[in-house]
Parts: sequence; structure tokens; C-alpha cells
Amino acid sequence: MAQTEKKGGLLRKSSASKKPLKEKVVLMYDEIFTTEDPSKCNPRFWEELFLMKVNLEYLEGKLEALDGEELMKIKDNINCLFQHCIQALGEEHPIRVVNALQTLCALIRGVHQKNKSTSGFDIINMLVGFDKAELCMKNLMESLDSLLCAEGSESLKSLCLKLLLCLVTVTDNISQNTILEYVMINSIFEAILQILSSPLSRREHGYDAVVLLALLVNYRKYESVNPYIVKLSIVDDEATLNGMGLVIAQALSEYNRQYKDKEEEHQTGFFSALTNMVGSMFIADADEKISVQTNEAILLALYEAVHLNRNFITVLAQSHPEMGLMTSPMSPVPTTPVTPLGTTPPSSDVISSAELPLDADVQTSNLLITFLKYSSIVMQDTKDEHRLHSGKLCLIILTCIAEDQYANAFLHDDNMNFRVNLHRMPMRHRKKAADKNLPCRPLVCAVLDLMVEFIVTHMMKEFPMDLYVRCIQIVHKLLCYQKKCRVRLHYTWRELWSALINLLKFLMSNETVLLAKHNIFTLALMVVNLFNMFITYGDTFLPTPSSYDELYYEIIRMHQNFDNLYSMVLRLSTNAGQWKEPASKVTHALVNIRTSVIGKLKFIHEVIKQKSNPENYFETFFSLKTTRQRAIINHFNPKIESYAAVNHISQLSEDQVLEVVRSNYDTLTLKLQDGLDQYERYSEQHKEAAFFKELVRSISINVRKNLAFNTLSQELLLKEFSTIS
Repeated sequence: MAQTEKKGGLLRKSSASKKPLKEKVVLMYDEIFTTEDPSKCNPRFWEELFLMKVNLEYLEGKLEALDGEELMKIKDNINCLFQHCIQALGEEHPIRVVNALQTLCALIRGVHQKNKSTSGFDIINMLVGFDKAELCMKNLMESLDSLLCAEGSESLKSLCLKLLLCLVTVTDNISQNTILEYVMINSIFEAILQILSSPLSRREHGYDAVVLLALLVNYRKYESVNPYIVKLSIVDDEATLNGMGLVIAQALSEYNRQYKDKEEEHQTGFFSALTNMVGSMFIADADEKISVQTNEAILLALYEAVHLNRNFITVLAQSHPEMGLMTSPMSPVPTTPVTPLGTTPPSSDVISSAELPLDADVQTSNLLITFLKYSSIVMQDTKDEHRLHSGKLCLIILTCIAEDQYANAFLHDDNMNFRVNLHRMPMRHRKKAADKNLPCRPLVCAVLDLMVEFIVTHMMKEFPMDLYVRCIQIVHKLLCYQKKCRVRLHYTWRELWSALINLLKFLMSNETVLLAKHNIFTLALMVVNLFNMFITYGDTFLPTPSSYDELYYEIIRMHQNFDNLYSMVLRLSTNAGQWKEPASKVTHALVNIRTSVIGKLKFIHEVIKQKSNPENYFETFFSLKTTRQRAIINHFNPKIESYAAVNHISQLSEDQVLEVVRSNYDTLTLKLQDGLDQYERYSEQHKEAAFFKELVRSISINVRKNLAFNTLSQELLLKEFSTIS
């Protein structure tokens, strides 16, 4: 006997003696796809339809198979089906509601496939008709809102959210989806917040709710007043904000965990063995095999929360046990489609601190730490377009954080120390840092570490100029806060200085190639001004006087780079080319470094070059500890010569030189440059609108592609709704 086949709605294949046998629901669909009213011959047609298990594949395929004219001929029946689906959402029997929700999803997706090139108005007309659109959509949104807020079936809530995601992503550009006008008018914002504030609902539906909110916030956000933006910006309920933060943290933590698992698997696999045999020459190629798909949707949700809601900043620092170390309670796994790594919703939500008390033996974490770890992964490789966009979004989020006064307060708080294990790109010239050796430090140290790591590891032909500019801006904004509040951060500043100088060296070495694509002088000016910030205001935020010594040592050790940079910008600023003005700005910015620091080196070298013990050179140099105006300029020479003549000394000792220097030090001042401790605040609408439009478009396509509505088996539904009479 032939095996029963249900594909395409067939219960068995056709043969010479028997006609193909179709499911009853398929036969009923066929009636809808005629020009006749299916309820004429069967008044109970619509009641019976929603008791039948939905055949999504057949219904969507049937719609897709029709051309435009054929679809218009059955428009009345499509409108009727859509309206009866909405009516069925108010039924007492959950099976009818489930089937109505799945049918609505199939209708929306199927009609969308036929209207890709047309406007949203055509989709509205085809689904519900212009004359009834306002009332029908109002009823639909009210029914969905009621289902989401009710204490009923979790399966129904899941389908409601998936229907809403389907509705939102029906077009690639959600701002062209005029169906969303009805979602704006009939808000479901409070229903989303209720899901996020409830531990049970959050665990089951938090991911979909957060992604849905992020997409709704981006509907025509630059063209009109979006009520979801307004409402999100004023949310102050602690439980709701913490719930949203927990969903985001869990999703990012799951991504980090999966990446770490793949990394460990990779290190113990074939490539690891190969590397051990032949050395490190293949390490870069081997690590390219660790491919992780980014999760821009959850990043977008984090960005909108940080950018729009000042109250959410407090959520970033909410401590909870390290998610990778804790054992969460068993809970039902939400039914979700199988998607690539990093895009799936977490299997279970992290539970609240009340449900899981902090253990002194367990490393604590928070959303910011989880986000920094995530950023350290996605920012490793910016060659892929999606990872480039993710890296940019991570830096935008950090920019918003670096500008916030309260965020800076807990970033620099000495009483909030954490051990943050950032992922570092494998490089031939350095060893992998051991996790156990990481110190507990204020969180701002991890942010600076991330910036230094990016600067060091992305000097390449496909130079990510935009990301470098954002990195330097973040560092500058953190320094501005430290200078303003006189925060003396105990950080390994030398690593930052070295990275910045090497960046300048890279820009000069690749001047011709980079100038063909980028204005490298903008970046060079920002780097030089960072050094000016340290030289001019360092006494207000560097931890110790010896930190100044390290700064000058680093500049002196690499002084040839500053000389070369000066020569390059001087050459271009004296020519009447397109780079004259930006190069001139760098020339002026180099004044302090060249005259105060490098000039200091040359001067001291001149006065002690005849001494018999040249090993004491740097000891003499670093014995100079004074106030902010540390610059020694070459006009000291006449003072020393005058001192020698008055005292009839032919050759001065080190102590005598230092005595002259100290006695005349107060007469020296740095050339103060305006605006070193000021910056332009981040503005999305004016500078980032194009980026976010493209990002949301990509997210919309990805969400629509990964939505699944048929994951609920009829058996599970019947078991859940076993009380149906």
C-alpha cells in the first residue's frame, strides 16, 4: 500500500483508477479561490473552516500562483476571509483562534508576495478593502491586544506576536508599510510592556516582544511623530525596564556562549592540530573559520532603549550572576524556527535576582559587561557587511553611553569593579591572555580595552575609517568626563598611547592608498588632539606624576612618527590641493607635541650630551616633575648660558641644569588649544538616518525570513486546550 502523502494538500497521489484525495481544508480553500461566495451553498462554511487545521503551505502557494488579474477577481472572497479571521479571534474556543491567527499570517504573507512592487495601499485593499480597513484593523488590533494581555494560552500569545511581526515586516522598508498606520493608531505598546514585566511571559515571549518594539519604533521615525518612540522615552517602571534589559542580556549572552563553544571546538579540532605542527603561520586563516551570524535585531533594541530612555541607563549596571555560570530552572522552550547562530531567541529568560540570589562565589555580571563581550566578538572581523554594521551599531551604543553623565558615573565608580573577559583577535606577535589573570577594575577600563583592541587589530587595506573615528570619539568623551570630574583612573594608559601612535604611523605609511578613499587628516587630527588633551589637562585625571613620565617617554620613543607626520601635513598644507585645509589643522595641532615634548628631549640632550655617563640620560629626563605647564622650549638655552657665565662655569652638571630649568619653569606655558575638552553630541537624525534605514530594512527581511507559524503541532494544541467542550 502506498504511503499516505499530505504534501500540497493531497492525502494520496492520483493513479489511473483513482482521483487524488485532498484534505477537506484544501477543498475549502479551493472554494475561496473562486469568484463565488463559498457560504452560499454552505452557511456554516466559515465556522467549519476555523475548526480545520491550517495548511499554510497550500494557502500561501495558492496565493502566489495567481497573477494580478486573477487575484483581483477573488478580492471579495479574500476580504471576506480576512474579516472572518478577525471575528474568529473573539471566539471562546482556542482552536478557532489559533487557526484564525495562522490563516491571517498566511494571507498577509501570500498577498505580500504578489504585491512586492506595489504600495502598501494595494495590500490593504486586497486584504480588507479600503472601505472597511479602519474598522477591521481596529478590531484586529484590539483582539491581539486582549489576547496578549490575557492570562490564557502561551501558544496564543506566541502566535499573536508572530502575526504582528509578520504584519510589521510585510515590506522590506517598514516605513513604506502603510498597514502600520493602524498599528500606530491602535497601540499595543502597553501589551508589550506587560509581557516584559512578567517573568513567565518574558521567558516565553520576551525576545519576540523586544524585536517587535524595536521595529515599531523605527516606523517613519524621521517623517512623523511615532507614538512608540514617545512612549518608550518616558517609561520609568523599574520592572519593565529590567525585564527588557534581561531579555537583551540573555540574547547577547547566548550568542557569546555559542561563540565560545565554537571557539573551543575549533581550538581542539583539525586547525588547532595543524597549527601546532607547523607553527603559527596559519593562525589567521584558521580563525576565519569561526563564523558567527550577528544579531542586529537585539542590538537595535538595546540602542533604542539606551538612546531614547534615560531611565534605561540604570539597567546597564544591574548586577546579576554570570549567565554562562549559573544554572537556570527548567522551563518550556518557546517554539521558534531553526535559525543561524546568533539569531535565535534564547531558550529561556534569565530569572530575576529575587528568584536567583547572588552567590559570593559566582562572578557577577551585568548587561553592559555582556554587551562589551558581544562587541569584542563582532568587532573582530569587519570585512563582512553584516558584521561591519553590527560593529558600527555597537560603537554607536557606546557613544551614547559615553555621553551620559550617569553612565559615566558608574563606569568610573571604584566600588563597582568587574573582571571583563573580552575576546581578542588572534595575532602572531602576542599570546592569548589567561582569563584568570584578569584584574577587577572599573567598567570604563573594559571600554578603553575594547577601543585599544580595535585600534590595534584593524590597520588593514580595507581600512574601516568610520569605525576608527567612532573609537577615537568614544575615548575622547571618556577623557572629557574624567577631566571635568577630576577622576584619576588607574589604567594602563601606555597601551592606549602606543596604539594611537602606531595608528598615526599606519596612516602615514599608507598615505597614497588611504587618501584615495578617505580624509585621513580628520582621524589624524583627532588622535593628535587626544595627546594634546593628555599634555594640557593630564594633571587633572592621570593617576600619578609618573603617568606623565610614561606619556612623555612614549612620545619621545616614537618622536620620529610625529616628525614624519608634521612633514607630511606641512607638505600637503603648502600645496593648493584638496587636502590643504585639513592638513593645516593637523599642523597647528602638533605645536604642543613638537615644541614642548620633542623640544624638551632635544634640549636636554643638548645640555648633557657631553656628560660621561649617557646611561643617566632618561633618568635625568624623567626627574622633571612639575605642574601642568611641563613644556621646556629651546629658549632655555640663553638662560643656561647666562647662568654659566655669571657663575664662571664652563660645563654645567645635571643638578645645575635642573636648577636653571626649575627656576625658570613658571615662565613657560603651553599653547592652549580651544575645544580640547569639548565635543559634538551624537545626533541620529542628522548623521545616521541612512544607516538606520538600511539596518532596519535588513532586520525586517531577516525577521520575515525566519518567522514560522506552523511549529505548533495540532496534538500539542489539543493537549493544551483539552478543556474545549
